[in-house]
Amino acid sequence: MKMKVLNKIKTLMRKRISKIVLAVALCGVAAVLVNGAFKSDSEPALESKLATVERGDLTVDITAAGNLALSVEEDLAFEIAGTVEEIMVEEGDSVEEGQVLATLDTAEWDEELSVLERGLLQAEINLDNAKLALENAEEETTTTFTGGIWGTTTDPKEIDIKELQVELAELALTDAQKTLEEALDASPEITAPFAGFITKVYVEGGDEVLKGTLAVQLADPSKFEADILVSEMDIFQVKLGGEAMVQADAMRELSFPAEVTHIAPTATIQSGVVNYAVKVELQPLDTIMHEGEQAKQMPAAMPESFQLREGLTVTVNIIVDEREDVLLVPNIAISSSGKQACVQVMSSDGTIEERIIATGISNWQYTEVTDGLSEGEEVVIPESGANTAMANEKQEDAKGNPGRMPFRK
Repeated sequence: MKMKVLNKIKTLMRKRISKIVLAVALCGVAAVLVNGAFKSDSEPALESKLATVERGDLTVDITAAGNLALSVEEDLAFEIAGTVEEIMVEEGDSVEEGQVLATLDTAEWDEELSVLERGLLQAEINLDNAKLALENAEEETTTTFTGGIWGTTTDPKEIDIKELQVELAELALTDAQKTLEEALDASPEITAPFAGFITKVYVEGGDEVLKGTLAVQLADPSKFEADILVSEMDIFQVKLGGEAMVQADAMRELSFPAEVTHIAPTATIQSGVVNYAVKVELQPLDTIMHEGEQAKQMPAAMPESFQLREGLTVTVNIIVDEREDVLLVPNIAISSSGKQACVQVMSSDGTIEERIIATGISNWQYTEVTDGLSEGEEVVIPESGANTAMANEKQEDAKGNPGRMPFRK
């Protein structure tokens, strides 16, 4: 009996101890949560970011994506009719200027020249005969007896006919000479007018061809262009001959100077969106370097194996305005007060002064300051804006275009 009482007492004690331990644990967790909440509330807010006003170059551009295409492709045709004797190239072959690409059977060409030469000779004979007939007509006489005196007259109508025949013979001779000269200038061979590579072959040996039949297509591997679409809001800023920069997505460290060569007069409308087709042509790689200066963003050493290729995805920046050596401030540091732009300037003693500024051109990231700030001063960047700016800088760094102005706390 005593043992049963003792066991009940031990069981009750264990239950009470468990409840106490659980209560202590819950109190500990609550204390940690409360402590964390108070600690979070007591921590100071993150400091504002600052940007130093610096001098630099500012470019305002219109950006669009496109693909590279060969800008110089020439279809080469036979200059005379005949039978194809040999095609000496295949698609993809590189050729030099003046290299023979295709030939015709010269036997047919020689025979045609002989026919034309005989035609020229016949035209010369016809002209001589016409002139002789005219001379004879002018010498023909009509004899009359007038008071015993002999006289001579000519038939005016007959003279007119003979003169017309001479003129026609002269025209025929001129045509025969021109035809023969053109045939002599023509060739049974097709040669490359410039160095490049073969993109298409239209005929093969043994084919019967006419004058003007296409034989091969030749492309210049150093000249490229890109077609892009520009919105109706930006098209008025694009001008023929305007400067552009082209960057291949596969090689973002390289940018190539280009020129606007065509602006479509009519719009391209898709799903209610109005755009205009614009063509830019890249400068040939061998002419990018000029007067010992390097083109914008062109690396000092071009890879020896580098070669642009048709179809590459590119980003085109059409430059519509630019300034050199101007004061720059991040757009996110500028606010407005009525119609005036203003910034918050951090003074040397740590106080913040709101200052009205005069601005010039702006792009998506920076604004030109023409009055109100001096180089080296620091402007305050709002916390939300600083996060955006740092994200933009990381994105620019990933593209190989480091930001101009670092931000700091």
